[in-house]
Amino acid sequence: MLKDFLEPVLLSLEISFASGILVIILGTLVGWLMVKKEFKGKVIIETIFLLPLVLSPTVIGFLLIVIFGKNSWLGQLIEWIFHQPILFTWWAAVIASSVVAFPLMYQAAKAGFQEIDSDIEGAASVDGATKFQVFIYISVPLASKMLFAGSIMSFARALGEFGATLMFAGNIPGKTQTLPTAIYVAIDSGNMVLAWLWVATTILISFLMLLVIHAKSE
Repeated sequence: MLKDFLEPVLLSLEISFASGILVIILGTLVGWLMVKKEFKGKVIIETIFLLPLVLSPTVIGFLLIVIFGKNSWLGQLIEWIFHQPILFTWWAAVIASSVVAFPLMYQAAKAGFQEIDSDIEGAASVDGATKFQVFIYISVPLASKMLFAGSIMSFARALGEFGATLMFAGNIPGKTQTLPTAIYVAIDSGNMVLAWLWVATTILISFLMLLVIHAKSE
């Protein structure tokens, strides 16, 4: 019973942590670039970044299958390198969670970088700092509050991802069965005790993460 309970909990935390790191890095870099750079088609690209916020998870799952499936060049390349398809693997769950969590991190990063006084960054550049040094030592610290909030929200979103993960990664116990899919299976099989334990665990983790954000903002 304890093993059945802990398995999806630990796997969900593991997948959420991995996707969280990926999303934090990409979201921070992309958010900074979108604030600093002006180019044609910027609005269209930003709209694409935010699409996972409004698209149905099943649509996202379908698109991931098309992009990484055996019939795509990317899917064939991955299968050639790793000698197996990425569908229904741990990495598929990480990718699905990352896609749905990315917009939250991107929005937070962009908002944080937009609030920075450009004169401060300009002064650092005048003093001889490279763009990379300005980014690491000036921009990121000044936007740290928003970056932290985005990181927590992204982790929470990844933890609660269901539809895209189910379609792209499946529901394999011990491999891709996360908390949301485990709850679905438990309810479907009539195991309400286990379902309630997982629901309570999900609520507790999410509550604690939101509590951290509020405590940090005060």
